[in-house]
Amino acid sequence: MKLTAHHRTARDAAESWRPALLGLSHQLHADPELSFEEHRSAAALAGLAERAGFAVERGVAGLPTAFTAVRGSGELVVGLCAEYDALPGMGHACGHNVNGAAALGAALALGEVADDLGITVKLLGTPAEEDGGGKVHMIEDGLFDDVAVAMMVHANDADTVGNGSLAIGSWNIAYTGRPAHAAAAPWEGRNALDALTVAQTGLGLLRQQLPPESVVHGIITDGGQAANVIPARTAARYEVRSPTLESLRTLQERVRACFEAGALATGTELRMEPHGHDFADLRQDTTVAELYADAAEALGRTVGRAPQRTGSTDMGNVSHLLPTIHPMIGYDTGGARQHTPEFAAAGTSEGADRAVLDGAVAMAWTGVSLAAVPGHRARLLAEADRRAAARERAQEDAVSPRP
Repeated sequence: MKLTAHHRTARDAAESWRPALLGLSHQLHADPELSFEEHRSAAALAGLAERAGFAVERGVAGLPTAFTAVRGSGELVVGLCAEYDALPGMGHACGHNVNGAAALGAALALGEVADDLGITVKLLGTPAEEDGGGKVHMIEDGLFDDVAVAMMVHANDADTVGNGSLAIGSWNIAYTGRPAHAAAAPWEGRNALDALTVAQTGLGLLRQQLPPESVVHGIITDGGQAANVIPARTAARYEVRSPTLESLRTLQERVRACFEAGALATGTELRMEPHGHDFADLRQDTTVAELYADAAEALGRTVGRAPQRTGSTDMGNVSHLLPTIHPMIGYDTGGARQHTPEFAAAGTSEGADRAVLDGAVAMAWTGVSLAAVPGHRARLLAEADRRAAARERAQEDAVSPRP
């Protein structure tokens, strides 16, 4: 790619923040916080943005650990999504310390050229990607309404663009039965653990009929209190994944039937409650993804372009609303995959540090190209206007339904 003065200014700005960005990444890694509890992490990101002259609003969307940080006043709003929650028992085994620091770095870099390019840079601090879906809360609160394009990078063991993700829904499951002495009078009980066993057996048999790429997985969180008492209560957490939201809805009904069968067979009561928001499948904008890939390659990175589905993310919900990219940025993890202690251990390596800076610059350069090339800018603004008009029509219909 050909670097312009704006590209160089953005790169130099990111480099000037290198110590702070790497310090932030290491700080998040050393002090992992779980979903919706990322108070210190959110404060650290928001504080750095404020130091750089961004207007920061904390506690947005009713979430204490969500924030927005804005610089510039141009009509083209470029959104950068920062993640910073960790996994229970594993810390940053998904690399969100890298994700969050890179997003902040991109915002700081773009902020230096925002006025010249006629853009508004909007950093969105999005909590609870691992469990709950902070981005969905922020979508519902209208915080993405003005965003024309959304970007983030995700830590991985290799650089790729264009990946998809699976739609996912999660349930909290609970069976209530009746306790009894397990030896003296078991017939007087209603075994809630048996109910869960029946459900799991049904799920095991269902797996033969699962469509490609659809998966069901979960854990038992309460299996009873004593071996000599018929369990009166059991609980579990289960997740269902499928290639699209539409196929997810179909699969959820079949999975629900397995849990209902457990209650029917054992005479227990079933309660199924959604756990957080459903995540949509990820649909990346191919034009923006290619601009990012060109930028990353200009930084000396090797970027794969063989799309595949990898896990699930609430960035999928964003991608159903507006042009979005979610490229993977890689570093040496010793062959370890995400959600393992070994992956977490690589999160402050030299390669991870380089990923923070390269991810920041590559996203900033992508933003520069989108703003400076008339065709890209016009497309994003036209789509933003179309979405705004659709929201206005929906609001009018809600007040005065059409005949």
